[in-house]
Amino acid sequence: MTSRSPYAQQLERVPVRREEVALRDGRTRYWIYGHDDAPHRLVFLHGLRGDHHGLEPIIAHLPDTRIIVPDLPGFGQSPPLPRDAHDVPGYAAWTRDLLAAVAPETDAVLAGHSFGSVVAAAVAAQDGALRGLVLVNPIAASPLTGPHLVAARLTVLYHRLVAVLPERTGTALLRNRLVTRMASVTMAKTPDPALRRWIHGEHDRWFNTFADRRVLLEAFHASVRHDIGEFAATLTVPTLLVAAEHDDIAPSATQHALAARLADARLVVIPGTGHLAHYETPGPIAREISAFLAGLPTR
Repeated sequence: MTSRSPYAQQLERVPVRREEVALRDGRTRYWIYGHDDAPHRLVFLHGLRGDHHGLEPIIAHLPDTRIIVPDLPGFGQSPPLPRDAHDVPGYAAWTRDLLAAVAPETDAVLAGHSFGSVVAAAVAAQDGALRGLVLVNPIAASPLTGPHLVAARLTVLYHRLVAVLPERTGTALLRNRLVTRMASVTMAKTPDPALRRWIHGEHDRWFNTFADRRVLLEAFHASVRHDIGEFAATLTVPTLLVAAEHDDIAPSATQHALAARLADARLVVIPGTGHLAHYETPGPIAREISAFLAGLPTR
């Protein structure tokens, strides 16, 4: 039995509707949270293996913001891209088309969590029309060069193994609940047992909604081969970096190094949490996002 979200009461007060749009010869499903006349607007990209549900704890704490959250193609309820790879260039091209379709009437603020932060940065590096950029648990440097190099390489080897196995066997391993739980236990930092149980339940429900093995492997390998640092030289848009003190995937030291390379960036490090800050500390994240949006110059 799935436990009730600790943020359910707040989220229930936020109006939401599901929409669908044709993009790049495919269909994308997205959710619009908040009131149409909200003073702030945001398009938010989720991370690897996630879908729109993972960002709802943050959304629950942003009642004055109209937030559009798509399921990335190949994940959740959005089918795969028919003719593009599910990598950073493919998702960046899709994001640019998404912004043109769903936020054409305003200067968009684009946000991304984890792998979504890399895609958002790739878009912002080429799109001077963006009003702002918000990166939560940003992948500031490649996980293959970080302090947890052994674990990262083992993860890569695991994905290479499932790629050469028969389709059915490989997909079953990717969707193995024990592997999902191990990843969830490793990433969760909260000492609250009830919150940990809910987080594990969320991963059990949504972590395996990828369309097929090909989609996941394309996105996974993109996630370990690319990082925001490669776009730093051309990122001039006002940027908020929301890092986490105990993030094993995106260590805070790499966030400070990235912030120093960006033309216009503010770094906030949320204490006591890790790569699941969007589940564990959505309130502090939302407060930083609200302050950032309120401080952006109007155009």
